Amino acid sequence: MKILIAPDSFKESLEALDVCHAIHSGFSQVFPNADYTLLPMADGGEGTSAVLSYVLGGRWKEVVVHDPLMRPITAKYLLLPDATAVIEIAQACGLHLLTVAERNPVIASSYGVGELIANALDEGAERIIIGLGGSATNDAGLGMLTALGMTFHDINDSPLAQGGDELAKLHRLNDTSFHAKVVDTVFEVACDVTNPLCGQLGASAIFGPQKGACPQQVDDLDKALSHFAAVRASSYQDCQEVAGAGAAGGLGYALMSFCGAQLKSGFDTVAEVTKLSQHIADADLVITGEGKLDAQTAMGKVAGGISQLAKASHTPVIAICGSVDGLKPAQTSQFEVVMPSIQKVDTIDNVLSQAYDNIETTAVNIAASIRLGQTLK
Repeated sequence: MKILIAPDSFKESLEALDVCHAIHSGFSQVFPNADYTLLPMADGGEGTSAVLSYVLGGRWKEVVVHDPLMRPITAKYLLLPDATAVIEIAQACGLHLLTVAERNPVIASSYGVGELIANALDEGAERIIIGLGGSATNDAGLGMLTALGMTFHDINDSPLAQGGDELAKLHRLNDTSFHAKVVDTVFEVACDVTNPLCGQLGASAIFGPQKGACPQQVDDLDKALSHFAAVRASSYQDCQEVAGAGAAGGLGYALMSFCGAQLKSGFDTVAEVTKLSQHIADADLVITGEGKLDAQTAMGKVAGGISQLAKASHTPVIAICGSVDGLKPAQTSQFEVVMPSIQKVDTIDNVLSQAYDNIETTAVNIAASIRLGQTLK
């Protein structure tokens, strides 16, 4: 029996590879001779680089870049053997890099993201996969583009400072020093956000408050983004209404408009790079999972994506999760089995700390049920 183990991480408790090991440990107690393939998965967000590193190899590159407040930090990205770089923007401009008191999208900059991209280009990357998510910025890529050599000027021809608020002052931009390798590089952006750049569903309105913006700042930032899009040079595509333009404070817009990036589902991107469909087709059984199975599972998350791919090869899928939130049996019908792993009512801290043991125990019980089914007539 060929068993593919391909879960997402269980947020705040286990990385995807640890979940793989827990499931494998449990199943192998019942089926020690089965042929197991461990394929940790991600949806383009945090942890995607680590998953691709495990599956595809490559090497990590550490770079001193600037954080959202332009302080030096060490960030890293992954260089794969096929000249692909994998960059998670949160490494350089993540909200987690700031204290709650420091959160301020009016001044926060994506400059460090541009530094990571520039370094990858200088290292010979011909394709760059960028995971959008967890940003502290709302500058539509002003900082990133500046780090890549583009310059932005106000009406007095003075260069703009960093931060989303500065976009309101933009009078002209100059791309004569834009990194020469950008145009010849394939940019793929892993993004499951569909927000446009501006408006009631735009970057500022939807994500600004969690990044520290008050209502007046949200309005000002939205107007600044709109002004930036209006001043954009005519030689670049206007992507402000494209789904995902508002991702990561407008970084989606900048990458599409100025770098020719394609925005793709985060799960689809990871699935393509890891050849997930082939692994599923080769398996007799797929075991996936995530921390919480809920209404969003079918909307670009790992477990739902795997169940869709498995339909093509009629491969059965079992989902192990921490909990099932508000779903009725009809809403989980894409899985042969859905099994929550929490063993007892406990504090959240204890539940998170016991995740490995709970998943392993659940895997043992599922495997034992399969073995029992094989003996029944």
